[in-house]
Amino acid sequence: MEILGLGLPELIIIVLILLLLFGAAKLPELGRSIGGFTKEVKKGFEDDKKDTKKSDAKKEDE
Repeated sequence: MEILGLGLPELIIIVLILLLLFGAAKLPELGRSIGGFTKEVKKGFEDDKKDTKKSDAKKEDE
């Protein structure tokens, strides 16, 4: 299992460091924040694709 080129041992070390830095109580909140951010970025990219398609369609009509 590799995520972003990181293996399981590296991911475990990252999670342990996050636990030490933020504590167990803050991790769910941090995860929600990161999830919300990625959702907004994805939505922005999708909106940009839609706008690009609309502008390309208008250029073809002209």
